[in-house]
Amino acid sequence: MRRFIPYAVGAALALLLIAALRPRPTLVEIGEVKMGPLTVSVLEEGKTRIRHRYIVSPPVAGFLRRLELRAGNRIEAGKTVLALLQPQSASFLDPRTQAEAEARVKSAEAMTMQRETQIERAKVGLDMAQKDFARAGELKKSGAISTREWEAAQNQADALSRELHTAEFALRVAQFERTQAEAALLQAKNPSAEGAEPLPILAPVSGFVLNVFEESARILGAGQQIMEVGDPTDLEAEIELLSSDAVGVQPGAPVSIEQWGGEVPLRGKVALVEPGAYTKVSALGVEEQRVKVRVSFDEAFPPARDQADRYRGMGDRFRVEARIVTWQGDRVLQVPTGALFRRGGDWMTFLFDGGKARLAKVEIAHNNGVTAEVRSGLSEGQRVLLHPPDVVEDGAKITPRK
Repeated sequence: MRRFIPYAVGAALALLLIAALRPRPTLVEIGEVKMGPLTVSVLEEGKTRIRHRYIVSPPVAGFLRRLELRAGNRIEAGKTVLALLQPQSASFLDPRTQAEAEARVKSAEAMTMQRETQIERAKVGLDMAQKDFARAGELKKSGAISTREWEAAQNQADALSRELHTAEFALRVAQFERTQAEAALLQAKNPSAEGAEPLPILAPVSGFVLNVFEESARILGAGQQIMEVGDPTDLEAEIELLSSDAVGVQPGAPVSIEQWGGEVPLRGKVALVEPGAYTKVSALGVEEQRVKVRVSFDEAFPPARDQADRYRGMGDRFRVEARIVTWQGDRVLQVPTGALFRRGGDWMTFLFDGGKARLAKVEIAHNNGVTAEVRSGLSEGQRVLLHPPDVVEDGAKITPRK
């Protein structure tokens, strides 16, 4: 036995050396191919804007008295006096001036009647859309229609509601313009300005003064800008998207308004994708083609009293970030994007197959940066390697990281 001890020790050392030099399985992270909902969105910056703005200007030339209103003052349609204008003397012998004033009055009256007709039409359309939406809700509960059809009915009702609001605003503006035209006609019929009362310019809409262009007393010409008014509670968001991203955005798409200053993101929908793009130079000096996308808020402004703190401070031209949904699916076979890599022009991944890595080719469709839709090459429940190291090859031994 003593003669065999050196041989046994030598054999043990050889086995230890072989075990030390033997390649060990590579530690890897494992992900799983799953079936579930997938949403693809694009995130871009933008700003809020008042949907309906109005530039106040005098209908006739005259001497403008110093304005008392400043930006932020509240105004009421038809009651608040924005400015006082002392009209200049007009020539009674000029028949063209009087004819033009009469024509403007008739045009303003016709425009007012047209706006009233638009309001009636919008009310009828909105009533029908709300009834269709209510019926769609009952049909959706019974499974008779799809979610997409229900969302289409909802979008139609929302669009007609915004159209009615726009028509009501346009009517108020038309009434204000008719009043201003009648004032101009009165001056043309009574050309002498001596002893005449100043012409008050009333607020065309209820809201706030946004900007004041002329504060001091001075002589102004007809149509020169005095101030800008609007309602800051009637807000929408204007998002600037790359033209390549705007192609996939459709009106009615869900939007999440983030980084606006509140704790909870606001919900909205795409109201309009402008048909024309413009060139904008980025911070890196790269020229980009941008498209403006207008987003309407789902929550009404001003909010309910119990949610007043949620929207406090939101105003015109405030910076926001919008996450716009470009595509979504309820049951989508998806794989983590960390498991995908390019080889040539194909997407590849490593499968975890009984302790070994097996290279597989996959076909990818929609991708949101976290997971990607799988069209072929993988099946539900398969395990894949996440961020595989460079040493992993087809057939290499691997072990999951705990």
